[in-house]
Amino acid sequence: MKLIVGLGNPGRKYQHTRHNTGFMIIDMLSEKLNQPIETKKFQGLYTKFKYHGEDIVLLKPETYMNESGVCVQAMMNYFKIDPDDLLVIYDDLDMLPGSIRLREKGGSGGHNGMKSIIAHIGTQDFKRIRIGIGKDKNYQTADWVLGHFSIPEMELMLQSGHKAVNAVMCYLDYDFSKAMNLYN
Repeated sequence: MKLIVGLGNPGRKYQHTRHNTGFMIIDMLSEKLNQPIETKKFQGLYTKFKYHGEDIVLLKPETYMNESGVCVQAMMNYFKIDPDDLLVIYDDLDMLPGSIRLREKGGSGGHNGMKSIIAHIGTQDFKRIRIGIGKDKNYQTADWVLGHFSIPEMELMLQSGHKAVNAVMCYLDYDFSKAMNLYN
């Protein structure tokens, strides 16, 4: 069983903000796989389905970014998911807008959602896809990540979103190493 998590904040106020990039990718995956995310449990919205005979869970934690680990840990415990089968998709300030980076493990990079997940599950050895949102030195970090994409940024995000969806599909169809080789 694989757990694919997109990080973001719940509610209309945060919809289409830079910090909700993970939610956007999960929504794109949900649409591509025709698997609506409608079940609410453990402070998250998810869907569980079979893909090539394997159980897959798509999850959007509703705990707000800084407590993402609460929901992720509860889902991992409930479904008995090993950290090796966890993939987290999230925004990254230190990458150019529209870029993506796949890694098999690593630190939080200062991302509060990742800090929470690492603290709650007790390891940083899990897969991740970072989506670049860039940063503007004229803004405080919180204002930037909670701000909405400009039209040119949204066009870049859609392109990187499709690339991230394709990387996830490659992971599901083959393995994460192949996805890293093709999409990094």
